[in-house]
Amino acid sequence: MTTARDIMSSNVKVCTPQDSVSTAAQIMRDINCGSVPVCEGKNVVGMITDRDIVIKSVADSKDINTVTCQHCMTTNVVSASPDTDVHELSRTMAEHQIRRIPIVDQGELVGMVAIGDLAKVNIFVNEAGDALSQISEQTH
Repeated sequence: MTTARDIMSSNVKVCTPQDSVSTAAQIMRDINCGSVPVCEGKNVVGMITDRDIVIKSVADSKDINTVTCQHCMTTNVVSASPDTDVHELSRTMAEHQIRRIPIVDQGELVGMVAIGDLAKVNIFVNEAGDALSQISEQTH
């Protein structure tokens, strides 16, 4: 059985709630992703996405150097444990329409799994593709 531990990235870049959204955007640029965990110490307290930054600060003409991640982040973070099976990860990502999921062990961030990580694993035929299709669907 392949688990999150087997495919996760363990060198995760994070922001703090007090970091500016500009800092979060720079991290996204540097690691080429669209979301970053927001942590207090090693505890995930939120996720901030490129869309959060655009909708909650840029679109309102707010100063991205002074608006903090705390004001833009999503706080109801969906996470998984290192022992979560990749099939369950795929279902969770599809159900919650997320492309990256923090991997948390005893309350502390230990890694991240992206939809692309699932695509590299020999799981059921097109399961990662199906998850991506469901993630990309608009909700009504």
